[in-house]
Amino acid sequence: MERQPIMAANWKLHKTVAEARQFVDALKAGTTALEGVDVVVAAPFTALYAMSEQLRGTSVHLAAQDVFWERRGAFTGEISAPMLVDVGCSHVIIGHSERRQCFGETDDTVQRKVQAALAAGLGPIVCIGETLEQRQAGETFRMIETQIRAGLAGCDADEASRLVLAYEPIWAIGTGVTATPAEAQDVHRQIRHLLAELWGEAAAQGIRVQYGGSVKPDNIASLMAEADIDGALVGGASLEADSFIQILMYRG
Repeated sequence: MERQPIMAANWKLHKTVAEARQFVDALKAGTTALEGVDVVVAAPFTALYAMSEQLRGTSVHLAAQDVFWERRGAFTGEISAPMLVDVGCSHVIIGHSERRQCFGETDDTVQRKVQAALAAGLGPIVCIGETLEQRQAGETFRMIETQIRAGLAGCDADEASRLVLAYEPIWAIGTGVTATPAEAQDVHRQIRHLLAELWGEAAAQGIRVQYGGSVKPDNIASLMAEADIDGALVGGASLEADSFIQILMYRG
């Protein structure tokens, strides 16, 4: 099965509304000829509404970087999935390693957020990945299997088809060190085998699995040449429109 690549920009804690608007203008101007790639931009909550207005009528998808699992209630500072839909989001990143490491997120909270996102009609981009210590100890896939089984518990095959998984080795995020295409492909292949075990071969072949971790214009083509890498979750290289556009145009 041929899966359409999906490239997502994760801005993290960057960009004011004005800066976000400038980026969108440049992205729209630079991708008029782009075909065959789904484009997602995950912006700070404060910029989402303004960006949704700019992106109306385009094929660029808007994403939030996090979501809470309750629809409403006494949860000061949280944002619900219906709120994200209301401001124009179609996707949301869930379980990024920075959320896990800095804010105490667990596989259980990931699972609750995934279910909330699906219920609201959002497409979850679910992050998984191992630390350097876990990789050196030969525990890469054990950790990833745990994250997938627990974080996606309760999903059926139809719901799983709406997911995007983002494999991000924690040791490669923001370090300038990227897993080699062969290393990334090996993990992606094992992920797809697990997905087949969980939901069947047909579902597994339809779920897109991105790679993330120091993705840049000069390494994206080699990563995308691998059979089971279906896109990228891009951090630092997505902050400048020019470099992100180069990544989107990886086919040349």
